[in-house]
Amino acid sequence: MADTTPAQPAPSAPEPGTTIFDAIGGAAAVEAVVDLFYDRVLGDPALAGYFEGIDVARLKRHQRLFVGQALGSAEPYPGRTMEVAHSGLGVTGEAFDLVVAHLAAALAEAGVDEPTIGTIAGALLPLKPDIVTA
Repeated sequence: MADTTPAQPAPSAPEPGTTIFDAIGGAAAVEAVVDLFYDRVLGDPALAGYFEGIDVARLKRHQRLFVGQALGSAEPYPGRTMEVAHSGLGVTGEAFDLVVAHLAAALAEAGVDEPTIGTIAGALLPLKPDIVTA
């Protein structure tokens, strides 16, 4: 007997003009990724020292806006430049690379596909000279 169940449409690629922000699920997805990201970063002994005495809730709010804007959100990021925000922190190249790795892991844990993670990581690499000061 032939199967008469209508075929389900194959998942389609995002519509042209759709931002990564929209493709991964918008503000709710960015919030989840930022929370996962900071759980990882704050739990990493090589990075935790950079966050001593920092208001992490405030930092997460800024990070959500920054990541959202970087991924195509229409909501503006009113924060400081990366160079100003990281000035005087003594961020090393190794610490920067660890942070990018933690972000990639948080994105993967949140269900973001590998090509999108690669695109996001690639967008962060040009920021390295503005962030690394040690």
